[in-house]
Amino acid sequence: MTDQPSPLADATLDEIRAALAPRIAANAAFDGWAAPARDIAADAAGVDRDVAALALPDAPAMIDAWFAAVDAAMLAAVPAERRAAMKIRERIATLVEARIDALAPHRESLRRALAILALPRNIAAGTRLAWRTVDTIWRAAGDTATDYNHYTKRTILLGVYAATMTVLLDDESAGQADTRAFLARRIDGIMRFETAKAGFLRRAARRPSLSRFVGRLRYPVA
Repeated sequence: MTDQPSPLADATLDEIRAALAPRIAANAAFDGWAAPARDIAADAAGVDRDVAALALPDAPAMIDAWFAAVDAAMLAAVPAERRAAMKIRERIATLVEARIDALAPHRESLRRALAILALPRNIAAGTRLAWRTVDTIWRAAGDTATDYNHYTKRTILLGVYAATMTVLLDDESAGQADTRAFLARRIDGIMRFETAKAGFLRRAARRPSLSRFVGRLRYPVA
């Protein structure tokens, strides 16, 4: 009986990254985000170890691929048709909770990943990955802002998301109830801020503008 070829035999490096990342995460709790975890994952998937090393050469690359896989799992868990029936607050909360569900079984791997990303040489990469996640969440929630709101929304959610992940690491409650309650309180805060900001901008738009007044003095309406 001949061995069956691996389904990843002709895969691209991107496909290999996506296939190996969850397997590496399952091993990282014991072997760390290092070559042994990657080699075990490659062997299980039928991928040559050298090819796996080319696709995922170091810990930041492995963590990057895992976080991308978790983002994909989050979106798959809350498909567009389901999100369409939700209000914006519920969309954000449900998406982050889906990410909690994906990460909860791998908290030790997450702890190790965050420790690696917190190293001075990896801070920029860690910030980029976190920003990618919150950007994915806001876009999936229907945000289309391109002005400064684009950045303020993501910056605020970034703080909430980072704090939520910290709570998750030590949450022993059933179904991560404590983490979900923490998240709900913080998202309520985001929504109150967005409501207050919108009201402020509406009021500011109705206020007399000195620049418009001076402009009319210089260029009176005919």
